[in-house]
Amino acid sequence: MTQEQHLIPTAGTATEPTSPAALRRTNLSLVLRHLHDHASASRADIAEATGLHRATVSNLMTELLEWRLVREVGIEHVGAVGRPRRAVALHGAHVGALGLEINVDYIAVHGTDLSGRALVERRVTFDAVGSGPERSLRRLALVAREAGEAMRRAGTIPAGVGVAVPALVDVARGVVAFAPNLNWRDLPLAARLSSALGPMRLPVAVDNDANLAALAEYSSGVAAGTPHLVYLTGEVGVGGGVIIDGKLLRGADGLAGEVGHLPVDPAGDMCGCGRQGCWETKVGLAALVRTAMPEQSYELADELVPDPEERVMEIARGLASGDRRMLDAVAHVGKWLGLGGSIIVNLFNPGAIVVGGYFATLAEWLLPHAQAELTRLVVGSPAAQCRFIASGFGFGAPSRGAATIVVNQLIDDPTAIMDPTLRPAAP
Repeated sequence: MTQEQHLIPTAGTATEPTSPAALRRTNLSLVLRHLHDHASASRADIAEATGLHRATVSNLMTELLEWRLVREVGIEHVGAVGRPRRAVALHGAHVGALGLEINVDYIAVHGTDLSGRALVERRVTFDAVGSGPERSLRRLALVAREAGEAMRRAGTIPAGVGVAVPALVDVARGVVAFAPNLNWRDLPLAARLSSALGPMRLPVAVDNDANLAALAEYSSGVAAGTPHLVYLTGEVGVGGGVIIDGKLLRGADGLAGEVGHLPVDPAGDMCGCGRQGCWETKVGLAALVRTAMPEQSYELADELVPDPEERVMEIARGLASGDRRMLDAVAHVGKWLGLGGSIIVNLFNPGAIVVGGYFATLAEWLLPHAQAELTRLVVGSPAAQCRFIASGFGFGAPSRGAATIVVNQLIDDPTAIMDPTLRPAAP
């Protein structure tokens, strides 16, 4: 991923640095960003890619090596002759990023260090709808503290928290404006969670779950580096993250990507948002369970699917054994998935639609129906060669993306982690 493709603007891109401290911060960020986007590079490579003088890069590298934010990884030989170059790579094993996702029926955690090494991966069953915002906040803080302690035991100090929520989010203020499937409104999640973390008291960033999943996929998923892609969550609710020219599309008010509430059937079921016939009433997990497992429909009060992963696995087992009712149910959902996907393709012309959650789990049976309907309905077909692709992250993409935004923020301002409280122990 190039500097121009980076999803979150880097320090110094809006205006030129106006002080020595700002210049240092910008140059450190340029070096770390290059190493983040490449497995390794020599000092000469970094100077050429960033436009910095070699002497400047050498001085910055001395500082970054001292803080163990980079490490030397060996000698690179360029051509048959010439001077060998000592390569460096992003390190930062002592600096961590904690990603959380809270959804209808679970809390997911992904803890990583600066280089992307996974340290904590956890999913906890939790009824966020029945618990309400106050109990949900307390449980979210408890899970975050436990994950943070696990990271500390591994020698990594968390430097920030990202939270993914199935909601309309005021990202700048960290406020959940409206989460229809959680029944939350105007919740200052970032401030409340930061306070509830106790001694950790870390900065908290909040964003929509599909946006963060799209970021994770673009950064390191099955469609990594695809400049035009859409990610679809496959949960009780269906959200979308849209990437155009390598950048996350947010819209005028930061609310772009609410594709689950595309009105596709005026005579359809009521949606959790209060409107009728939204796309997620056709393709959300509750809709599939209701059709594939009608004997359990009585359990779907308020669209809550008990033990969603077990329900999905039960359906997968039925599909594998040839259960006709389940095959028909998946075919029906697949056609609606393709119909909604065709609207997205006609609007944004992405190169890929990456699907997560239960869409990915049941991709073998679901996506052929979706792809056929998409191909039939897209105006530009076959010129618009967009395909559905199953995410390799399963239900974990949003929490990965939440950790990724923290890593990006730290790389954007490395001086925030070049702090005495985060000084690494001598190796």
